[in-house]
Amino acid sequence: MPLNVTAVPCLSDNYAWLLRAADGRCAVCDPGEAAPVLAAVAAAGGRLEVILLTHHHGDHVAGVADLVAQTGAKVIGAAADAHRLPKLDVVVEPGQVIEVLGVPVEVLASDGHTRGHIAFHLPDCAILLCGDTLFSLGCGRLLEGTAEEMFASLQRLAALPPETLVCCGHEYSESNARFALTVEPENPALRARADEIAVQRAAGQATVPTTIGQELSANPFLRAKDVATLARIRTAKDNFR
Repeated sequence: MPLNVTAVPCLSDNYAWLLRAADGRCAVCDPGEAAPVLAAVAAAGGRLEVILLTHHHGDHVAGVADLVAQTGAKVIGAAADAHRLPKLDVVVEPGQVIEVLGVPVEVLASDGHTRGHIAFHLPDCAILLCGDTLFSLGCGRLLEGTAEEMFASLQRLAALPPETLVCCGHEYSESNARFALTVEPENPALRARADEIAVQRAAGQATVPTTIGQELSANPFLRAKDVATLARIRTAKDNFR
């Protein structure tokens, strides 16, 4: 794999994602805090060059200013979200292919949680940096977008190769599993995944990254056959306790 990817816990349940090239150059996606990212870069023996942003929410961008001040890293984000993101050095649009740390990165539209949300797909590395669009056994709340937009975004991600690592923005797997089992209680892949998550969390381990293949077998949101189904289960999840 041209780049290694590592989850960096931030805040209460966020993950930033650190990408490291063999020559020590690093990039980070969605740094909610600076200190954990700087510690992870130091532990990797690297140097931070690039910051990727999927959307504008504070728990995904709050560490940007400090990281830029301390490392001089360049910030990349969506043109549609530029007015509410930290200052961008590189503005991108869905459909573009850019180069990060020497590898191609596809910019994917992933509206639904917010408008202007993007995801970054690294096809040569089988990595998807999806922010708050797709989670392990879940998807993002529709805070600005519509069910139609989220369905289109999830279908776009579902079409990626099954081995693609799903590097999402939060540790939500345990609560997502509880809800998912109310939607597909007889799904054996979901039951196995829920059991695995319980063991991981009991051991204090991260439950992500998962893969597109795993999510296609167990995630009711990614498996929703149409917009109406997605809208129904998203509303049910919003009210689930």
